[in-house]
Amino acid sequence: MIQTAPIFTDHMVLQRDKNVAVFGTGTAGESVRVSLPAQNRTVSGCVGGDGTWCVYLPPLTAGTGMTLEVAGAENQLVYTDVAVGEVWLAGGQSNMEFMLKDAKGGAEALQHCAESGVRCFRVPRNTFPDAAYAQEFAESRWELATPETAGVWSAVAYWAAQELAQRLGVPVGIVGCNYGGSSVSCWMPEEDLERHAAGHPYLKDYQDAVAGKTDAEMIAAYDDYLVYHAAWTERMEKCYQEDGNMKWDEVIRRCGENRWPGPMGIKSPFRPAGMYRFMLRRIVPYTLRGFWYYQGENDDFRAETYASLLCTMIARWRQEFQDDTLPFLLVQLPMFAYEDTLGTGTWCILREAQMNVFRTVKHTGIAVALDCGEMGNIHPTDKKPVAHRLALQARHLVYGETELEAFGPLYAGSVVQDGSLTVFFDHGQGMTFHGKPLGFELAGADGVYHPAQAVLDGASVRLTCAEVPVPVSARYAWQNYGPVSLFGANGIPAAPFRTTPAVLPLLQG
Repeated sequence: MIQTAPIFTDHMVLQRDKNVAVFGTGTAGESVRVSLPAQNRTVSGCVGGDGTWCVYLPPLTAGTGMTLEVAGAENQLVYTDVAVGEVWLAGGQSNMEFMLKDAKGGAEALQHCAESGVRCFRVPRNTFPDAAYAQEFAESRWELATPETAGVWSAVAYWAAQELAQRLGVPVGIVGCNYGGSSVSCWMPEEDLERHAAGHPYLKDYQDAVAGKTDAEMIAAYDDYLVYHAAWTERMEKCYQEDGNMKWDEVIRRCGENRWPGPMGIKSPFRPAGMYRFMLRRIVPYTLRGFWYYQGENDDFRAETYASLLCTMIARWRQEFQDDTLPFLLVQLPMFAYEDTLGTGTWCILREAQMNVFRTVKHTGIAVALDCGEMGNIHPTDKKPVAHRLALQARHLVYGETELEAFGPLYAGSVVQDGSLTVFFDHGQGMTFHGKPLGFELAGADGVYHPAQAVLDGASVRLTCAEVPVPVSARYAWQNYGPVSLFGANGIPAAPFRTTPAVLPLLQG
């Protein structure tokens, strides 16, 4: 009997202007026929020896209200209210997962979402293949935007998709494939982690954590943790209802130990490759326009090797979705720190890694979100600026709006002359300071940085510092959390930079 992959349901969005993969399972040798009558498209194939099948509809034109028919030797499946438009996968961790109903302006957006032209399929956030896992995928559906459904969609993805739908005049589908707290190592297979030295520590951490434990022991330990964490979360929420500004130390004193993310093992969603195998792989090779990706917070402790793994993951995802040129649009992490982590920290290194990936990997974009962070809150609630900048990247890099200025100022080079250091920027015409020109630093041969005075000069900034009469290097916004002062004429902040970065590892291989 023919079945389609779980992502094929009523209300689905199919990608326009590309060959469209339709795929599923069946009995080996069984014939399969796929039709989209509204566009006179019909293709045939058969189930392979491994019990899977995949056929490709020729390129489609945008529209709504169509029917997709899938017929096998013993059954026929009919999907209604099918749309053809643009499809973007929204990947990453909690800031991509952050729900529209919880975002600033989300309640108002939900009142008008039915006219947005956006639809969404949320890949179930489950990585352990038990009966509950099978049931969640069986019940997963493409959803139309209504106040009842869209509240739990990704706020970033919704607003980016809404902007594209309005601009392009076609339906836009979101495939939400994200999980709060996930590392980049969760989203690629074990063989990729084994093949790259940057992946070895993640694998070793897992191997050390599970050494000597049986599957049954790991499952029992994680189930016990889930019970504990549910009760702990209830206590924690009561604390914040009582005092929304309660300090974390006081929350722990009242609620007890926070055991998140729980014991590592075969049931932990945060194990290497778990989300890749049991979430991403369930929807490949669904035909997409590209990826939006907001992640990195949980890899800050290995920021120096993040670029290598991210490049590997991009290549893997493109391979899985059968298009080596699929656009991959990153969100560069915003300013963030808790009160006890105000120093330079590792988020600077991770932001630099994200920028290096953008600069070295083809068909990528980057939405600089430096000004979108909140002190003490790793989940800033104002997601509209991030969404708009992702949409700008898509419009400029993917949809041909080449005259659109989608970037803020990006470091292009520097020169030292007469006791000053001048920094040059791409996309720097019309730069301006918002408030005082803060966040710039200079260092001499000793490598010690001091605050610098900054003066704008066209697409460059001239830096001086009395403590550094002979400057050697400069940096800007090189903190976990600090002032963001330099902006482009389009309101997008300059990306953080340092003029003498550490020697970079080979990013691809």
